[in-house]
Amino acid sequence: MLALQSYLTLAAIVFAIGVMGIIINRKNIIILLMCTELLLLAVNFNFIAFSYFNQDITGQIFVFFILTVAAAEAAIGLAILVVLYRNKDSIDVQELQTLRE
Repeated sequence: MLALQSYLTLAAIVFAIGVMGIIINRKNIIILLMCTELLLLAVNFNFIAFSYFNQDITGQIFVFFILTVAAAEAAIGLAILVVLYRNKDSIDVQELQTLRE
């Protein structure tokens, strides 16, 4: 049986990878979306771990809401990506400023 600390360590590592991906790469919108999903996944790990170890189902219910928000975020992000690629033939984040014109 794994301890709570193991789950929290895993969540911290996944969260750190997501933050580092956002900080290091600011040009590719696909990688930014994947790093955002990693951040939400780390939060889900924490909710599930605390919910399991406290014998309370509330954290697991929050995970369903977070997954819904993550799915909506991915759909909107991919829609923006398609519009950006159709207009500019690039997926560079810097090109988003030129979509206003």
